[in-house]
Amino acid sequence: MLKNKTTLVRALSAALLFSAFGQVTAAEMDSVFNAFPKEGSPLPYSVLRADLQDAKTQLPLEIRNGGYGSAMTAHPTEKHQFYALTDRGPNANHQGEYGKGKSFPVADYTPRIGLFEVQANGKVVQLKEILLKRPDGRLISGLPNTSALGGTGETPYHADGKPVLVDDNKPYDATTNPIKLDDYGLDGEGLVALKDGSFWVSDEYGPHIVHFDANGVEIDRINAFKDDSRASLHLPAVYQHRRANRGMEGLAITPDEKMLVGIMQSTLKNPDKAAQKGDLTRIVTLNLSNGETEQYLYRQEKLENANSEIAALTDNKFLVIERDGSFLLGGPQKANPDAQKQVYRIDLSSGTALSTIPLSSSITQDESHGLLIDGLTLEQYVQKNGWDALAQLGIKPVSKKLVVDMVKEVAYKHDKMEGLWVIDDQHLGVLNDDDFATWSTDGKLEQKYLDKNTVDANRLYIINKNLLAE
Repeated sequence: MLKNKTTLVRALSAALLFSAFGQVTAAEMDSVFNAFPKEGSPLPYSVLRADLQDAKTQLPLEIRNGGYGSAMTAHPTEKHQFYALTDRGPNANHQGEYGKGKSFPVADYTPRIGLFEVQANGKVVQLKEILLKRPDGRLISGLPNTSALGGTGETPYHADGKPVLVDDNKPYDATTNPIKLDDYGLDGEGLVALKDGSFWVSDEYGPHIVHFDANGVEIDRINAFKDDSRASLHLPAVYQHRRANRGMEGLAITPDEKMLVGIMQSTLKNPDKAAQKGDLTRIVTLNLSNGETEQYLYRQEKLENANSEIAALTDNKFLVIERDGSFLLGGPQKANPDAQKQVYRIDLSSGTALSTIPLSSSITQDESHGLLIDGLTLEQYVQKNGWDALAQLGIKPVSKKLVVDMVKEVAYKHDKMEGLWVIDDQHLGVLNDDDFATWSTDGKLEQKYLDKNTVDANRLYIINKNLLAE
């Protein structure tokens, strides 16, 4: 009875706060954003399971939901609200009886979109949870795709080391009860919310870009696989060569909602693993009315950095996250005072559209690997000859200007910075991915700590900055 009363009081309090918020003027809301705590504000979470043991401390491990940090985007009409996306669910590298793969301690986890609100007191509350579904309404999973649709051989395992099977109640059989894969499974990393209530989600598996209705049901799909009958439009085939676990990490849409803009997290494995250890990432635009695509290049500050979000300012100008994977205060790694967590503004019109490069005896076009120079992919050519040599051929990356250094701005503690929310041209929301509060060392699950005492959690930061200033 007491529990029910407490729940009722909390619900009434939340309703009153929400009601009060509706009376706050735009100027008052700006004052909330301007006075937002420098240390950020946590997002609420529930616990998925707490029955496992932390491999490092031997204490109970809390797997949280949480996980709302793989992407974020503005609510199209409500300035104080944003959507955030989870990825495929908690996981860790695992070498098991059936080969190298991933441990999924919540193997039936469904990727989802959450609607959040910044209230008048600066608190962040969750208003809605939208589970993602197949076209027939069945829930999708976060399990890997088959190889025909971009899967890279990640065998899924349960936390106890047993493989995830089509029917876990029966023994493994390669024909009648094989390893369970999911061609609708998504490892979501990019999110766009449209004015009609629907969403576009990009992922790391295909990469796939999937259109979901307001209830989370798939209504369309874009990818680079010509034989996938579900896809109405296609990306250039070169995107099939995404580096494993580093797919289309960011997704944006132009203000007129006519063009999707996606950015890959890292250098493509184009044509091999040696080529992926570079500082060249690709940006692709896709016209939703006719399916036409264009590609641009982005130059990272360091080899093997990550571009983990893109958000639109205008038709040509976008904000892009560029980060490394280190922790400022150490956490499960050595502390790195030079941790890089930055937001840049780019201008697509300043970069070379790859379709405009004239072909010749030395510059050719390959159906699978894209533009080739002297037989080398762009990834290989830059790695071997450098960006200046590429520029001499008339191919330049997009221009970039540093807008926010989150380490300098707020002493950003997290390893991952993956969400951008353009509130207006003076306020920017930034969100981390907490990985469901989990970490792994040598394939063993641990609690994810930022320092000796602080468990990582999704936290919203709001930065006051002129986002369009030259």
